[in-house]
Amino acid sequence: MTSKVFGIDFGTSSIKIYKKNSGIVFNEKNVIAIARGKKVLAIGDEAFEMFGKAPDDITVTYPVKNGVIADIANMLALLNCALSQIAKTHGKLNGAEFIVAAPTDITEVEKRAFFDLVASSAVKPKHIRIVEKPIADALGAGLDVTNAHGVMTVNIGADTTEVSIMSLGGIVLSKLIPVGGNKIDEALITCVKKTYNLVIGNKTAEVIKKALASAVPCSGESIRVFGRDVVTGLPKETEISSEFVYDSTVEYLHSIVDAVRVILERTPPEISSDIIDSGVYITGGSANIRNIDSLMKQETDLNINICDDPANTVVNGLGKIIEEDSLSTLASALKQTYYGS
Repeated sequence: MTSKVFGIDFGTSSIKIYKKNSGIVFNEKNVIAIARGKKVLAIGDEAFEMFGKAPDDITVTYPVKNGVIADIANMLALLNCALSQIAKTHGKLNGAEFIVAAPTDITEVEKRAFFDLVASSAVKPKHIRIVEKPIADALGAGLDVTNAHGVMTVNIGADTTEVSIMSLGGIVLSKLIPVGGNKIDEALITCVKKTYNLVIGNKTAEVIKKALASAVPCSGESIRVFGRDVVTGLPKETEISSEFVYDSTVEYLHSIVDAVRVILERTPPEISSDIIDSGVYITGGSANIRNIDSLMKQETDLNINICDDPANTVVNGLGKIIEEDSLSTLASALKQTYYGS
């Protein structure tokens, strides 16, 4: 492999890019701000600052929805800008090799979109390979997926949760459900409006989630938030309690647990014994929700492990595949995967 090898994790919330021998060289919000006439005003964290505040002539959007690329044109523009930023500090990227993480439980067309997107980028890649996202996720969590010992990961992302069982370098079972951190934010926005007649934005909902969200009931904590009064239309401040946040979000957290139980019920007995030994590994940005491990242990009676740096496990796993030649077989060219060529 040349030194110009990059791994890309197109997350719903963030886009992360790993470069061989350099580590993570780009880690920003997967957001783009477009002016009329399709001019790119900002990408990443700078565009995220505009989210919810931009005038009508500026569109601020997330090009990835539910783990797949929903807006090819804007995602390509964002990727080209990100690669251009990397080129300023790491030299020209023309002819580089790319390894892209893609969810397992999506259609062939949706998986193909990841390949075509990178192939269409301005850097004219030399070679593109796809890695199943759960494989990269497990590697980034420090697990060995190449041997016969079965492992289980639960990646709780922004729009989706992917529950996967892996063994011998492949996916045994995988289930992708449309529940993640954003669904919890939406639930908070709806319940705050219904209960307090207060309209809050996505960023405020995320602040509430990070401060008070818990997978098991807890009391005594609260946070003051600002929004717009539904009745008067004027700015208003109110206090949100941890009990209110739990009641608003518990349904979504239990749907994640239900997906875990469904996969466990379908798991081959020999792998079930491996999972009893090693437990379940929780990754993804929303793995930081308090007591999520306690809820899962209570519902499954298994050891639950919250990974270190859970938001970056996928991109770190791509890094391991790039840096270690013994793992290179885990990434495959898409044409070989689907057309047998």
